Amino acid sequence: MKILLPFIFTFSLLHASDYKNTNGKSIDKSLSELLEWRLSRDKPVLSKIEISNNWQEIINNKNTNFAIWIGHSTFLINLNGVYILTDPIFSDRASPLKNIGPKRLIEPAININEIPKVDIVTISHNHYDHLDIKSLKIIANKFPQAKFLVPVGDKKLLEKNNIDNIFEFQWWDTMSINDIDITFTPVQHWSARGIFDRNKSLWGGWYFTAHGLKLFHAGDSGYSKDFVDIKNKLGAPDLALIPIGAYDPEWFMSESHMNPEEAVKVSLDLNAKQSIGMHWGTFTLTSEDTIDPFNRVNSLKNHNLKTIKPGEYLIF
Repeated sequence: MKILLPFIFTFSLLHASDYKNTNGKSIDKSLSELLEWRLSRDKPVLSKIEISNNWQEIINNKNTNFAIWIGHSTFLINLNGVYILTDPIFSDRASPLKNIGPKRLIEPAININEIPKVDIVTISHNHYDHLDIKSLKIIANKFPQAKFLVPVGDKKLLEKNNIDNIFEFQWWDTMSINDIDITFTPVQHWSARGIFDRNKSLWGGWYFTAHGLKLFHAGDSGYSKDFVDIKNKLGAPDLALIPIGAYDPEWFMSESHMNPEEAVKVSLDLNAKQSIGMHWGTFTLTSEDTIDPFNRVNSLKNHNLKTIKPGEYLIF
């Protein structure tokens, strides 16, 4: 049976969760549920989505606020001249192993060597498709001034790999960097990198506020009331980056991954001026066809959640 990461690590032999979601529950799938999904899983139709070079016209424009989708949950954001890189993964696989685990369907829209500047790196949680140590080490070496913002519990992993300038966050912690207020928010998810560390570190989204502009990166999440709470506490974002993939089968995935219809609800809950759908088209993590998130979002009406090509951008 083909091994599928990170979900092969979704159950812990100890089942002792340190962190729970805001509803008081932790997401704990049993080995029997995992096997039921794997054995009954339909093979998805895989396709390579088109990549754009539009990023080349904007990437060095420090006077324009933009967000470029590089792929999966990775964005390069310019906010008032400060360059922010979210959940950077440039590796071929989302896995601790070289030849096993989800392999990229597409190359990163921007090569890591083409990124001109990184001031801040944010990590939403420690799953391998969001916290990629190989990529973080390259970034730390190329941009020694970069600050790495991580959920509580993950600092030691980066320190072990000789990465400096690390700051840990609990939910609702705020830090100011270069006139940007950065707040770590709750979302509904879980963490693990192995079979003994389930929920030993936190997970969440990142909310940026600078001179009246607001941007939110939702990380990875199931649908929950957290997004209403975020809007009520921090305001409606000018741009929200919302996951729309990794939801099938929903009986297994819905607690931790939202479907496209729920992603549209999140955009409305946040009252976001603009939203971009992410977390699709790059890795095959679950059972839906590669293009299904795109088709479902674009079949819906009365919303402003956009799907863009990797390499395209929005100005906010």
